[in-house]
Amino acid sequence: MSEATKTIKEPIRKTKVESYDISRSDETLHLATDLAKFIKENKLTTTVQGKEFVNVEGWQYAGSRLGIVPIVDHVINVSNDQELKYQAKVTLFDMRSGQTVGAGFAICSSKEQGKKFYQEFAIMSMAQTRAIGKAYRNILAWIIRAAGYEPTPAEEMEYGGNMPVAAQPAMAVVPAAAAPAPAAEATAPMKAVVAEPAAVEAPAAVTYASASQKEEIIRLLNHPVITRQEKTKMLLNINRLDDERATQAIAKLKKAIDDRENGQSAAA
Repeated sequence: MSEATKTIKEPIRKTKVESYDISRSDETLHLATDLAKFIKENKLTTTVQGKEFVNVEGWQYAGSRLGIVPIVDHVINVSNDQELKYQAKVTLFDMRSGQTVGAGFAICSSKEQGKKFYQEFAIMSMAQTRAIGKAYRNILAWIIRAAGYEPTPAEEMEYGGNMPVAAQPAMAVVPAAAAPAPAAEATAPMKAVVAEPAAVEAPAAVTYASASQKEEIIRLLNHPVITRQEKTKMLLNINRLDDERATQAIAKLKKAIDDRENGQSAAA
């Protein structure tokens, strides 16, 4: 084959995924610029009284660029006969150092404004979401501020009725004699609406994976033989694992690592 007809194959160049180091302020300022663009393009803010607060997805993006992932330690049911109420704790795990670098606590209650008719799972889920935002806020608030947004997660602004309520126009006072008596037919549908709902059987309590189980999963995922796709898929679902599934995941990861290491040794 002549030199003219030879095809020279250039090595495939992999796109470099830029990451940042939270201990270096110059790098995190670059992250603030990238973060501002990402939040704006994906509309990840809630406006409260003219100020923009970043939704928890924006905080998670900032954390992911720093290699910091949230782990739900526990969700505790502290409900009583008058309200549904859950408390959640989230810790932040630095995948580079293998250390816990932050934590956040949060609650959610059916007595909060607008949550009177929330189902139990929604109250529990919001407690976790708020705890994730709170944990990130404790270490990344200045980066969000540098990106041009308020350094408080949007989900926290729902606490204690912090969301602004539109002023209601004053109602004219109608003399009692002038007010027509409501017809029986008109009041009947209203009674059906406000009637107490039928009792619903509470779902069985779920025992979520412990923090130690999640840390073990993350440690195994960092093994060189585990692919990036496998690692990403597992991390996206780690907070949904219950105790049994977490145990199974650890066993499968250990077996996969052992099989692949033995396979590489045999090939060598």
